[in-house]
Amino acid sequence: MPIGIRARIALGGAMLGIAFIGALSAQRPFREYPGNEYNNFPLPPDYQEKTEWAFGRLMYPPMPGVHGRGRRGYGRYMFDWREGRSSWTTDYPRSDRHFSEALRRLTRVHARSAEEPLNLDDADEYDWPWLYAVEVGHWNLTDPQAKALREYIDRGGFFMCDDFHGTEEWDVFFNSMSRVFPDRQIVDLPKEEAIFHTIYDLDDKYQVPGAQFIRSHRTYEYDGYDPHWRGIYDNKGRLVVAICHDMDLGDSWEHADNPEYPAQYSALGIRIGVNYVIYAMTH
Repeated sequence: MPIGIRARIALGGAMLGIAFIGALSAQRPFREYPGNEYNNFPLPPDYQEKTEWAFGRLMYPPMPGVHGRGRRGYGRYMFDWREGRSSWTTDYPRSDRHFSEALRRLTRVHARSAEEPLNLDDADEYDWPWLYAVEVGHWNLTDPQAKALREYIDRGGFFMCDDFHGTEEWDVFFNSMSRVFPDRQIVDLPKEEAIFHTIYDLDDKYQVPGAQFIRSHRTYEYDGYDPHWRGIYDNKGRLVVAICHDMDLGDSWEHADNPEYPAQYSALGIRIGVNYVIYAMTH
C-alpha cells in the first residue's frame, strides 16, 4: 500500500517530534547476545549508523513454571538472562532486523538496521524511546524494574509488548504490568483508535499466528482463541502501552522471508508495527 499525503504529513511531523532523540546509536557500544533460535544471524554492515530511530528490545528476568516450564532446569532458565538465551531473546535478532528493514522501506523514518537490547537495571533506557518486549507471558519484572519502566513511559517512552497467549500467560503478564501501572487500567482499543490509522487503516485486523501455524494450521495457542489489541493511556489520553495479546507479530516479522509462512500474516503484522512506531513518534 503506497504512503499517501496524510502519511507524508505525519512523517514530516515525526521529524520534529523526535528532535530530542539525537544520535540514538551513539549512546552505548553495540552488543549482541546469544538467542533462543539464532546465534550467528548476519549483522548489517551499517549497524553503527547514527539514526533517528532504533528498535529497543527489553531484556527481563523470566518467570519459571509457566506451562510447567523451568521447574527442572528447562533450557532458557538455566542461563543468566542478562547474558541472553532467555525468553526475551525469542525471535531475536532476526525479527527486529526484518522489521527495521521494513520500516525503512515503507516510510521515511531513518531507522537503524540493528536492534538495541535494553536492561532496565542499566538506567540508560531513556535514550531509546521505543521499547518492545516479546513473550511477556513469561516475564517477571523486579520491583525496581517495574518502577524504571514506569518512569521510562512517563518520560515519553512508548512500550509495545507481544507474543503471549491464553489465560495463564495473561495472568503472568498482568502480575508485572500492574506493578508498573497500579493506577491505570488496561483497556481494549476501539477500531477508531488513532494508532490503527497513522499510516495504514487497519479496521479489518485478524489474528496473526506464530510460526507454529506452519505445523499446526491453528492461528491460536493455548486458550487464546481470539486476538486482543489492548493498551494503557496516560493522563492526557495518549496511548503509551500497546498490548498485543493472543497473537505473535514478532514471528510475522521474523518469518517475513519464509515461503512456508503465509504472506498475509506478515503483511498485517508489519503494518501494525509501522503504525505503532509512527504513532509513538508523532503523538
